[in-house]
Amino acid sequence: MNSALSFHYPAAMEAFLVSAGIVALAEIGDKTQLLAFVLAARYRRSGPIILGIALATLVNHALAGLVGHLVVQAMGPTALRYGLAVSFIAMAGWILVPDAIDEKTELPKSRFGILGTTVIAFFLAEMGDKTQIATVILAARYPSVVAVVCGTTAGMLLANVPAVLIGQRLAGRLPIRLVHTLAAIIFVVLGLWALIAPRMPLGN
Repeated sequence: MNSALSFHYPAAMEAFLVSAGIVALAEIGDKTQLLAFVLAARYRRSGPIILGIALATLVNHALAGLVGHLVVQAMGPTALRYGLAVSFIAMAGWILVPDAIDEKTELPKSRFGILGTTVIAFFLAEMGDKTQIATVILAARYPSVVAVVCGTTAGMLLANVPAVLIGQRLAGRLPIRLVHTLAAIIFVVLGLWALIAPRMPLGN
């Protein structure tokens, strides 16, 4: 577990930057970004919403990172390498599937306040979402779970803070298909790299 909590340069910085970039791209048009639009339109207070997104993502992705670390412990090097390759390529396909959120989606009751509502709604929306699964895979790929979780959380904020601040006007201006295609290409490259670089360090 000590290696999972480490943050040694430059490997940890690579993990942070790759994780942040992939999740930021994957989050564009994702259901959690659409949820950010809904929350911003309903409450019109960006501060508590952004803080709620950060807290929910940090907790959710920390759990996902722990799962990824446990996967590393349970699998041998060869099985892990092929498992990661398949997982990355599968994520590339999944990320091209457009998300939608029901306009009638009910938010948690307002007694939790804006911050509490955002934390609960985002945490639940992230369960089983693309970015959560991506965090599991990335945490299995890179030695530092801390770097991965910090990176994926940063990526979520990069995608969702503008969504909260600018709102629905931003949604129609983004080339979502192009952004998702770029993210899918990165996942494919990572998957192929796991196969063709036999000496690449994986997990811990």
